[in-house]
Amino acid sequence: MAIRYYWPMVAAAVGFRLVLVLFGGDLHLASRPEVSTPLTSLRRLAEGYWLKQASLSPYSGSMYHGSPLLLSVLGPLTSNRSGGKHAHVYCSLIFVAVDFLAAMLIRGTGRRLQMSRNRSLKSLDLTKSVNNSANVSAGDIASLIYLWNPWAIVTCVGSCTSPIENLMVVIMIYGACSRLAPLAAFGYVMATHLSLYPAILIVPVILLLGYGPDAPPTKVFLVKSSSDSKSGMSEYDKRSSLKVQRFSWMTVLHFIFWLFIWSCYVLLLSSMILKKVGGLSEMFEKTYGFILTVKDLSPNIGVLWYFFAEVFDFFRTFFLIVFNMNILFMVLPLAIRLKHRPCFLAFVYTAIVAMLKSYPSAGDSALYLGLLGLFANELAEMQFTFLLFFGYIGVSLLSPVMHNLWIWRGTGNANFYFATGLAYTCLQTVLVVESVGSMIKHDRKLRLLVTS
Repeated sequence: MAIRYYWPMVAAAVGFRLVLVLFGGDLHLASRPEVSTPLTSLRRLAEGYWLKQASLSPYSGSMYHGSPLLLSVLGPLTSNRSGGKHAHVYCSLIFVAVDFLAAMLIRGTGRRLQMSRNRSLKSLDLTKSVNNSANVSAGDIASLIYLWNPWAIVTCVGSCTSPIENLMVVIMIYGACSRLAPLAAFGYVMATHLSLYPAILIVPVILLLGYGPDAPPTKVFLVKSSSDSKSGMSEYDKRSSLKVQRFSWMTVLHFIFWLFIWSCYVLLLSSMILKKVGGLSEMFEKTYGFILTVKDLSPNIGVLWYFFAEVFDFFRTFFLIVFNMNILFMVLPLAIRLKHRPCFLAFVYTAIVAMLKSYPSAGDSALYLGLLGLFANELAEMQFTFLLFFGYIGVSLLSPVMHNLWIWRGTGNANFYFATGLAYTCLQTVLVVESVGSMIKHDRKLRLLVTS
């Protein structure tokens, strides 16, 4: 069931962004720790571009830690002024277009998931049992959630490069759902190049390319097959009704080939940009090394900055290994349990990364909340939605207040702001646990409907 007035709502979301960019004045969002991080700050990118123009390494000092490709694409726009407008307004206009493109790709991904879902339900003879009046177009919902999410809006107009990182992740997921290996490889290489953490998404991407979009567990199809055998269904009817996807190795090998091609291309471009002003070794040290070692302890909405500000230097290396491996420890168990739903697995990985990464921002949450809308039908019975909804609103309102009390008024301390970050992490943990639990319950419900 399509959403009425979908395109007017999309146009309103884009128009609202344009109004904030062109007529909103200086909203001081670029200095907000919830919006901008040392990796995504456009101000730091402008500083790196200035260093490069002065024939110095853009990674000199401790200002810029981003990609040299962004430096060449967005750098010239940060030094141009026109009509008295701030130079960053041109970058913000690009981010508006990037957000719109990401929303449309999310919508396309949702439509492909919906078609796969309908085929699976039809093969299981569950179309009438599962589809009801509440069955809505998940792609439309997800794209609108992404466009109207306040965190996506402030990220778009807040002079940070998070929208580009989100777009690359969405391109990767869309390409994998569409089984377009070159597009999926391009999105994966660029997302990993801009931010190290999307590297773990290689698991759901391979599953999507190999098996196709999400479907009920194989056990459900086997139960249906056994029940059809007992009912005396002909062999032709069995084959036509039950089509369990087999793993496509050729598509995966095609993806690996294009992964190698795009990786070489990105490294070649980076080395050309950094020629005479640095090199690839310095780039890896100042980008990936900066992410893994958590050298910048400026406040953000995560919890690692506070922890490493308090921990003794003697234990710092140990806890760096623990926190970085913590993400990897969750990859295999979730992949085994949710291998039949690779797109949902990508959402779970994205949420876990946003929760545990060293420099999180509001843009990370905007991405996984948009992806969450893709499963509006499967997660319709998810619990604690009221708590999560108002919890996110409460954290969004309290975080600037606590930061103001600590930094500007001096009536609070770091514990005030850290408390909001801790509450934010707890809310994300509840969201991940409840969404995974609801998806497993949904699969069990399908199995019960097949056996009944």
